[in-house]
Amino acid sequence: MAETIGFIAIKGGVGKTTCTANIGASLAYKFNKKVLLVDANFTAPNLGFYFDIFDTKKTIHDVLQNKVKIEDAIVEYNEKIHIIPGALCQGAIKKPLVLDAVLKKVKDAYDIILIDSSPNIENEILFTINASDVVYTVTTPDFPTLSTTLRLLKLTHQKKNYVNGLILNKVKYKKYELEKREIEKTAEAPVIGVIPNDWKVEESLSIPKPLPLYAPKSNAAVAFNSIAAMIIDEDYKDPRFLARLKNLFMRR
Repeated sequence: MAETIGFIAIKGGVGKTTCTANIGASLAYKFNKKVLLVDANFTAPNLGFYFDIFDTKKTIHDVLQNKVKIEDAIVEYNEKIHIIPGALCQGAIKKPLVLDAVLKKVKDAYDIILIDSSPNIENEILFTINASDVVYTVTTPDFPTLSTTLRLLKLTHQKKNYVNGLILNKVKYKKYELEKREIEKTAEAPVIGVIPNDWKVEESLSIPKPLPLYAPKSNAAVAFNSIAAMIIDEDYKDPRFLARLKNLFMRR
């Protein structure tokens, strides 16, 4: 039965959907997992855009409103990546436990299920939290985003849920950015991965094609691969020559 992992954030622009799409692609292409990606951003769904899916007749909204079976809403990007897209301009979904119930019907068909959450801090984000076995929060290394991340962590604790870690995205490695250890200390949660600010991410979206397939040796793709490896507890070696050289000197 597949493990379900949710990616959450309550501030737009941190790259939550980017992380969901590309970590999913890493799990499929690099680690040979069969992955289901679910767009649970009910008010502004765009997960499908990362896989050249722009217009579908059956969506997660139809599933949760009992209009279609979940199996009929699944779009096969390829044999390893399947997606349940969302629909724009649909009515609100009001029962947070419904998503968990419908995903259980297809868990046996996948190795792992990734959910892209809504940034809505009320009902919608609870869909992802309640349906997930593991939850990661996506943030960026700045004070405004960290403050909203802290608010989200407080909410999850109030709901008696636990955030398993933070993903630090769009990192430029500048002095004005918050450091990883500062964020971990303030949030009281581990940073499980750091993704550099990489222009290849936006370029891959313009095609569109998942970054681990479009530019597998780019800095961000390597970071996505590393996070994917951590999630499934597998080893991963950085394929870049300079990184291997740096690791060699560090060991010496």
